[in-house]
Amino acid sequence: MAASAPTFSSLNLFSSPTTSSSLSSPRLTISSSPRISSSLSSSPNKFLLYNPLIRHNKRLSSSSSSSSSSSSSSSSLSIKASVGDKKRVLIINTNSGGHAVIGFYFAKELLGSGHQVTVLTVGDQSSDKMNKPPFNRFSEIVSGNGRTVWGEPSEVGKVVEGLEFDVVLDNNGKDLDTVRPVVDWAKSAGVKQFLFISSAGIYKPTDEPPHVEGDVVKADAGHVAVEKYIAEVFSSWAVFRPQYMIGSGNNKDCEEWFFDRIVRDRPVPIPGSGMQLTNISHVRDLSSMLTLAVENPSGSSGKIFNCVSDRAVTLDGMAKLCAQAAGRPVNIVHYDPKAVGIDAKKAFPFRNMHFYAEPRAAKEILGWKSTTYLPEDLKARFDEYVKIGRDKKPMKFEIDDKILESLKVAVPV
Repeated sequence: MAASAPTFSSLNLFSSPTTSSSLSSPRLTISSSPRISSSLSSSPNKFLLYNPLIRHNKRLSSSSSSSSSSSSSSSSLSIKASVGDKKRVLIINTNSGGHAVIGFYFAKELLGSGHQVTVLTVGDQSSDKMNKPPFNRFSEIVSGNGRTVWGEPSEVGKVVEGLEFDVVLDNNGKDLDTVRPVVDWAKSAGVKQFLFISSAGIYKPTDEPPHVEGDVVKADAGHVAVEKYIAEVFSSWAVFRPQYMIGSGNNKDCEEWFFDRIVRDRPVPIPGSGMQLTNISHVRDLSSMLTLAVENPSGSSGKIFNCVSDRAVTLDGMAKLCAQAAGRPVNIVHYDPKAVGIDAKKAFPFRNMHFYAEPRAAKEILGWKSTTYLPEDLKARFDEYVKIGRDKKPMKFEIDDKILESLKVAVPV
């Protein structure tokens, strides 16, 4: 499989306007504090070592400052790494779930920056899963001079035999048994930097949101064991903890769950008060954060990053924003899952609690900036939702009907 290094061309990457806030509270904020709080910067936690000297952002250089996220319209950003900065990156990409789209966007971002990319997707190229997003759009990676292969992570050495890499991202494993073979192979193959997609779900619930890097995690979570092992094996490593995400190519419902009900004039059942805070990021923000870590290995080394946007949204707020994007009214109905006798995890796409983290480390250490702007991003997603005909697709809402019946809420026929 050995091949000469391909020639890379820049890809156009689009960003939406960002929002900012002047709130300065170090803990209970809706938008991120401009600096990591003193309690964090002085923390002995080895996973977060703040270096105030690392503040530049290669992705937002002076040459592209006119296209900053403060612009009121979408901007085209085309960036290419210098020859000396090019990295050979291998992405181990999951073949299911919401995280699959992270590898897809990351690959395109890297290619647009002039890096060499190979995406190893778990499983077989001929499987039915590959007919679904984002896998059915892998031609976009190939057309950008990227390489796509399929196989098992436990046999990564055979699958990519003859190829050399500077960086490996594991965007697949959730436990040590799955990730260990990749880590061990990468170390033996001379890979310099190892990145891992973990999850913000490993944080223990807190009475003092948002979650920030260094907060207590669940010791028995599979991702925690993986994070620990990577830190033991590699001297240059970084961990990223995402939450919920939106973006074209996602194969796990997020905004679609709301659109499905809104376009059919159905009530939108939300557990609890609807004031619970969560974080929803556009996947382009996750890929840009990962790319900055690749381009600043010394700054990102040994760090954990909350891979999220810098604003929270309430559950009711998400429903309202989706209705706004669809140009339709919304009828929100609140309920108590226990009283109704249903499992909220099966009835609703988000956690029925405050689940909100902030990307403080990425801002401070990598100079990263969020571009997620839900009013515009959801409008783009709704346009695509209609384009693929999902608004006309026959659907059943059996769990919804049970909830609404118990509340004696009528459903339009």
